Amino acid sequence: MKIQDIYQLIFFVLVLLAASYPLGLYINKLMSGEKVFLIPILSPLEKLIYKVTGININENQSWQKYTFDLIVFNLIIFLFTFFLLKFQNVLPLNPQNFPGLSNELSFNTAVSFLTNTNWQAYSGESTMSYFSQMVALTSHNFLSAATGFAACIAIIRGFCHSETKGIGNFWVDLTRSILYLLLPLSFILALIYISQGMIQNFSPYTQIKTLEGANQVIAQGPVASQAAIKLLGTNGGGFFNANAAHPFENPSAMINFIQILTIILIPSALVFTFGKMAKHMKHAVSIWITMAILFLVGVFVFSYYEYLGNPNFVNQLHLNSSLNMEGKETRFGIFATSLFTTVTTDSSCGATMSAHSSLTPIAGMVALVNMLLNEVIFGGVGSGLYGMLLFVVIAVFIAGLMVGRTPEYLGKKIESYEIKIAMFPVIGISVAILVGLAIASVSTIAKSSIGNPGTHGFSEMLYAVTSTVQNNGSSFGSLNANTSFWNYLTSILMIFGRYLNLIPLLAIAGSMSKKKSRPMSENSFPIHGGVFIILLLGTILIVGALVYFPALSLGPVLEHLQLFSSVLSSSGAK
Repeated sequence: MKIQDIYQLIFFVLVLLAASYPLGLYINKLMSGEKVFLIPILSPLEKLIYKVTGININENQSWQKYTFDLIVFNLIIFLFTFFLLKFQNVLPLNPQNFPGLSNELSFNTAVSFLTNTNWQAYSGESTMSYFSQMVALTSHNFLSAATGFAACIAIIRGFCHSETKGIGNFWVDLTRSILYLLLPLSFILALIYISQGMIQNFSPYTQIKTLEGANQVIAQGPVASQAAIKLLGTNGGGFFNANAAHPFENPSAMINFIQILTIILIPSALVFTFGKMAKHMKHAVSIWITMAILFLVGVFVFSYYEYLGNPNFVNQLHLNSSLNMEGKETRFGIFATSLFTTVTTDSSCGATMSAHSSLTPIAGMVALVNMLLNEVIFGGVGSGLYGMLLFVVIAVFIAGLMVGRTPEYLGKKIESYEIKIAMFPVIGISVAILVGLAIASVSTIAKSSIGNPGTHGFSEMLYAVTSTVQNNGSSFGSLNANTSFWNYLTSILMIFGRYLNLIPLLAIAGSMSKKKSRPMSENSFPIHGGVFIILLLGTILIVGALVYFPALSLGPVLEHLQLFSSVLSSSGAK
């Protein structure tokens, strides 16, 4: 890593802190019912929505009712998207006359955008009409992000409130998160993107002649409006197949920096929202530092191996440099790619600005591990924080057992019910990934989609099941994902990964909200400071990551060893 890269990384972290802390305080006021500066402008629209839909804003829902409404809402928007994609050929704003999607691809895409995964088994500019891009996919980007955000706020209330049976109102949380947070920020971002060259139009595709005399079709469309929420909502699905590597979707270095920052802005801010609502900002800062440590380690390891590159370039091809520039935009270079890829796999975003299949084995493993840690390194909008709180509960429980005291968190006892529920996502997610990988590994149909043989082909399948279970959506592009097997397998895994994390956390929040909070004493285990950070890091790495070591050993680790063993062999031959 070059010195200017370190300066850029420091600047990025400082800007992230400076932006996310005040945003976290704003979210606290917004979701606590306090007046924010947008209330005079948007409250008439909010009240109209409640009146038209018949929402009882005074209802304080139990965790069961909150979960039921969330699932019903998700089912409705899933069906809406499925049929819209299926029949896009008869809908307006389709200047290229694209046909409707097949049943399996419609199902996969609807599930993908519903679960905030945005796994794309299609090429956007050759499959989706403008109407589908806007009404089905862009709207889903708002709704899926708002669903995760609302669930996170409800879970925070459960941990922070005492002796209450309710954790909030799903419909109010959903409405306020869209009206007062996602829409205003997306509008501002879209204007910035347009000002810097990102396109936003409804023009038919442009046909031109290249300098060589060949014909070329240049795709058009309402890109800026979709790109804004795809990043802010940690969705990640690109308008174009090249995603953020396309100059129409990422036109400059400044926009690239803003996009990276935007991805983890709300996940970072929610940590400070939690600290404010829990009245324990030191605890929130400790959680943020834990996330930042894992993030920084990932960036350093990723960029180191990308700069190291493939030594065969020097030893066998006699090139002057071994830098791994394959699959990268030369206008951004290695460090910007390293930062973007680390951030997008830390979160549940999945947007890409490089070909992940062309990464060096260890850099590809960093992207994999970021996802395998349950997307807790800032993570997605809402899902990142509540995923981290899962590990916090387990860490506090372990600490209580170590000192022989009843575990407590925020003044409330952590009992067997909470731990049993907490283990459902920890074990279930691991089982989903490993069983999904096992099924793909023994299936002839699945293996026929592999683009590369051997260890890298195994990594392609491991990346696909990990990305879908963890609701990330990025992929090793060398895997042909648009087949019946992969469409249905990834759809099942996306549903499993989304709700197996979300529902148990809502159940824990419902249980914790009923408990009486006692003031923390000197004998209570401190949930801030260095000891807590180390314990939390250990819990994440041991409980969350160790189970995947055998799979990683057969994929990127073995590929790395094979790469450097070939270098040693060629050196020995000389």
